This record gives sequence, structure tokens and C-alpha cells, in this order.
Amino acid sequence: MSEYQILTVFAGFAFAYSLAASRLATTPVNGALVYVAAGMLFGPELLGIVDLRVDGETIRQLAELALAICLFTDSSNANLKVLRSVEDIPARLLLIGLPLTIAFGLLMAWLIFPELGFFEIALIGTMLAPTDAALGKAVVTNPVVPDKVRESLNVESGLNDGICVPIILFFIALAIGASEAQEPISLVLELFLKVIGIGFVTGLVLAVAGGFALRAAAANGWVAGTWLQLPITTLALLCFATAQWLEGSGFIAAFVGGLTFGALTKQHKHQFLAAAEGTADAVALVTWFSFGTVMLPILVSRVSWQVLLYAVLSLTVIRMLPVFICLIGKGLRRDTQLFIGWFGPRGLASVVFLVMVIGHRLPGNETMVAVVSWTIVMSILLHGLSANPLASLYGGRVRRRADEI
Repeated sequence: MSEYQILTVFAGFAFAYSLAASRLATTPVNGALVYVAAGMLFGPELLGIVDLRVDGETIRQLAELALAICLFTDSSNANLKVLRSVEDIPARLLLIGLPLTIAFGLLMAWLIFPELGFFEIALIGTMLAPTDAALGKAVVTNPVVPDKVRESLNVESGLNDGICVPIILFFIALAIGASEAQEPISLVLELFLKVIGIGFVTGLVLAVAGGFALRAAAANGWVAGTWLQLPITTLALLCFATAQWLEGSGFIAAFVGGLTFGALTKQHKHQFLAAAEGTADAVALVTWFSFGTVMLPILVSRVSWQVLLYAVLSLTVIRMLPVFICLIGKGLRRDTQLFIGWFGPRGLASVVFLVMVIGHRLPGNETMVAVVSWTIVMSILLHGLSANPLASLYGGRVRRRADEI
């Protein structure tokens, strides 16, 4: 198969989608749902027009880049005034809801997959715990959703994948016996302090330095025209790559970097961010299209009632029950709790974690691949179709109420 044939099909699809992207963004059929469906359609299992032959590592790298840019731009656009008024909500979602989600995911995996070892079911629970900032964009950028809910979901999705990195590494280390000489508690504390600490400091320092340099360059007219498209994308990747290089969390660095940059930069910020968001969308399109071309045979060959049951539970009970528990006492209405609980899409972060885990060839690799893949595809379908309709319905209910949420 000629690489030019592949490029022709992919470029034609991307061009056609870009012509209708703004219109599709207001409908249930948009974004990752279309990209994955197109990848499956043109891939080797159906039309056979595109055979990218991408491996898991390539998809992981694409997913990391898309997620890093998305985290940076979304956090840069955060409304800090609103965020300060609701900081307790994302804190509860991260400090209470996230551990409960991992625990519930582990428990359900233990009940449904008794043949798996403890570390394999723990990894399943952790890989599917973080929500996806890119897939959730249709909700967190929708103005009909109250600011407080949007900012809470934005912060949660921005930080929970970075927090899960040391937990993933901890369970992998235990699974392969790498921690025999070290107590598990000291290992997890070391991983948390190292991975999260390095990510936080890296994002903060680089965003302050980069933001100052960018403001100075813009004030002197040194950056203009087509060069406006480059600084934010490269600063996001700089935060991510530097933290990863230093063995910290690049996702934490990208989110903290974006939040810092957005707080310190007012003038020209939206000019810079508009171009970076376009880059993030383009990388996400490539990632999900590639994902679609390789996923169909995996989904068909590894489907079972246990896998489908866990995927459904992961998107509902395992996610929503912890949200209800952690928000007890906040005085939020039931529909707000349901809305926050439902919009916990699984996507790029879970893809990255899956590739990290299967590289170690653990005994339960096939089951883990099936469960995570089916959950991601179900999330793309269900959250993609429901994002705009439910956001409009919920936003309309809020507007009719005086107490907002």
C-alpha cells in the first residue's frame, strides 16, 4: 500500500472534516467520534484503503502530545475568579473521588475477572480512573454550562491523569517485583513526591519564564503574523517534555504551566491560544484516526460479556458513585451531581497508560487491552453523542433556577 494513498485518504478526510467542523461541534456527532469512526471505516478491516501499521508506542506518543497541548490551552483559559470560588469541588473530586474511583474499579475488576492477579485488576482500575480533558472539551468550553461546573471539570481532568502516573508506576513496580527491596508505602510516597513535585515545579518555572519572555517580545513587536501560531504550542511541549525528561509528570507540568501562563498573561493571550488550540485539534485528529485503524480487530476478537459489563460499569457506577460521595455536604442539586458524574470521559490518558502497562507483558495483558479499549470506545460514543444535548438540557434547567447549581 502506497504511503501516498494513505496520505491522500487522510488529508482528504481531514480537509472535509475541517470544512464542517464548526457546524458539527454543535451536534452530537463531532470530534473523536468522527475521527475514530473514519479510522475504522478506512482501516484494513473494512474498506482496506488505509493501513498505517502504527504500533502502540506511536499512538502513545501522539496521545501524549495532543493531551499536553490540550491541558495547557484549557488551563490557560481557566477563569481563576470562578475557580477560587469552587476550589473545594475539584479538590474533593481529586482527593476523595479519584481514590474512590480507583478502589471501586479494583473491586469490580476483582468480581468480574477472578482469573487476574491483584496488580492486574489494580492497574485496570487506575488506567480507567482519570477523565480526559480532550474528550471533555465539548462540555468544559460550552457556555450554556455554568462556569462553576465547567471550571471544576476542567481542573479535575487536568490534574487527575498526572496524579495517576505515580500510582500506575507503583503497581507496575510491584507487579514485576521491582520493589522487593523497598517498602510499598515508602515507594508510593517517593513516586508521588518525585513525579508530581517535579511536574508542578517544572510547569511553574517554565510558564513564568516563558510568559515573561513572550510578553516582552510581543510588547516590542518581535513576534507577529504567522509566528503567533508557534509560542504556546512549543511552550506546552517544553513544559511536558522537560518534566518527562526529569522523570516527573509531563501532564501535571502542562496543566500547571497553562494555569500559570493564563494567570500572568492578559494581553495577546487569546491570539496565541487560538493557534495552539488548532494544533491540539490537529494532533488529536491524527491520534484518534490512527487509534481507529488498529482498534477494530482488537474490539472484535477480545469482546466478552465480562469486558462489556466492566466497560459499562466504569462509565457509570464506578465513576458516578464516587462523585456523589465526595460531593456530600456541598449543597449541589441532584442534576448537577449527575452531570458532573456522567461527564468523566475516558480517552487519551487511558491510551497512554495502557501502552505503558502492556509494554511490561504482564499475565493479564490481553484482558487489560480489551477492557481499556472497549471502555474508551464506549466513552467516545456515549459521551460524544450526549455532550451537546445534555449540556443544553442542563444549562437550560440552570438558567430557570435562581440558585444556579
